[in-house]
Amino acid sequence: MPLLQTKNFGPIRYEVEAALEFPKGLPGFEERRAFLALHFEDTDPLIFLQSTEDPELCFLTMPVLAVDPEYRLEVEAEDLELIGLTTAPPVIGRDVLCLAVLSLREEGPTANLLAPVVVNLHTRKSVQAVAAGSTYSHQHALTAHTEEAVAC
Repeated sequence: MPLLQTKNFGPIRYEVEAALEFPKGLPGFEERRAFLALHFEDTDPLIFLQSTEDPELCFLTMPVLAVDPEYRLEVEAEDLELIGLTTAPPVIGRDVLCLAVLSLREEGPTANLLAPVVVNLHTRKSVQAVAAGSTYSHQHALTAHTEEAVAC
């Protein structure tokens, strides 16, 4: 079982099979392809995407349905194929885990609903899926309820 020394969480032991695989990496971090989805009870519903290749690289995320309970996932066929899915649209919670990447800004935290991280729950292959023509924003303001979770 590998030991990963992280900047934010100290040493973490993990199963190699638990890592999420990003075949294309993440936009701006294309060379980073393996991440752990870390969830801690005291920071629920936050999920930290910790790179297994760069101990200083960690993204703060939250399930999209915690940000917007009415969220409708839109994924391009190319992205579905990349993560091994043929069902369109995939169902959040059954087929995929869908996470919004959060940004902490001076004006308040925002969530990227335009380009969620989509994880195939069966293969753990993942992609940050930009939905062309979507009406969602990459700077969706969080409500007071979700801001409390981010303030941890």
